[in-house]
Amino acid sequence: MNILLTGGAGYIGSHTAVVLVQAGHKIVIYDNFCNSSKPTIDNLESVVKQKVSVVEGDIRNTSLLAQTLKQFSIDAVIHFAGLKAVGESVQEPLNYYENNVQGTLSLLRAMNELCVKNIVFSSSATVYGDPQYLPIDEAHPLAPTNPYGRTKLHIEQILEDQTKADIDFKVVNLRYFNPVGAHASGLLGENPKGTPNNLTPFIARVASGDLQELNIFGNDYPTEDGTGVRDYIHVEDLADGHVAALNFLSHTVGFETFNLGTGNGCSVLQMIVAYKKASGKKIPYRIVSKRPGDIASCYAAPTKANQILKWKAGRTLQEMCESSWAFQQYLKNSHPVSANTQ
Repeated sequence: MNILLTGGAGYIGSHTAVVLVQAGHKIVIYDNFCNSSKPTIDNLESVVKQKVSVVEGDIRNTSLLAQTLKQFSIDAVIHFAGLKAVGESVQEPLNYYENNVQGTLSLLRAMNELCVKNIVFSSSATVYGDPQYLPIDEAHPLAPTNPYGRTKLHIEQILEDQTKADIDFKVVNLRYFNPVGAHASGLLGENPKGTPNNLTPFIARVASGDLQELNIFGNDYPTEDGTGVRDYIHVEDLADGHVAALNFLSHTVGFETFNLGTGNGCSVLQMIVAYKKASGKKIPYRIVSKRPGDIASCYAAPTKANQILKWKAGRTLQEMCESSWAFQQYLKNSHPVSANTQ
């Protein structure tokens, strides 16, 4: 199949690109590089040992999207593009609605114009909000607690409405939990511009000496050690889940949702211990105030994906930390002056 990856140069997109090429698909990456880097494409091509088609453009540019869909005879879209930082979304909600929701509408307009009827959507466990029960299955009530999560829920609703309006339009909606780790090659990983919003790249930069200490946002949550608990999933397992979702699209109809997670919760302090073991480095930290919109615990019930998609996360927390550290060492060696710049 010919697959368009919006936001395909990003963290999850680039890892998914690898497994798609290895599975025999032809990919096209569409990205504006606002939170990714062009050298990622070079690294991706080194991993897959072939050139990759890239279109630089904004997801809100409907005409360029339509032109891309037509030029490359796209059969299906995997939609990663969007802003994704919870804290930033609280501070800049309009940017999040404009980029994420308006951007998706733009994509759907282009898909309609070119009669492209298949899409895998990169959603998030944030749509569940503060869990009413754990582990979280797909039937859990949807009540996101921050603008980022609300943009994801709005998009899910738009996609489901589209499948009802057009019986040929098919959607697999993937609710990610917390992707971490890096590709086994050490060439691809999470390297956000500026100060990281996610835990693992922040820990990585503290361990490497680029940042002085880690801020832990609250230590009085109702969890085992008082710090937030999340379901951390290796990004390569997550990438495999997209291939499984794409395969499922070929014999399904309508709108279908799957959780992608391990089913196991890990606290911030437990992650620090695991990363310290992987890196052999000290990881100084301090406790600061909770962030608006954060919740205590969130981990998946991935049974539906296990049974229907025949997919299961298999890599361990230690493997996540070790691969992340290997990628951090690659960054230090390739950019010794400023490892914080992509």
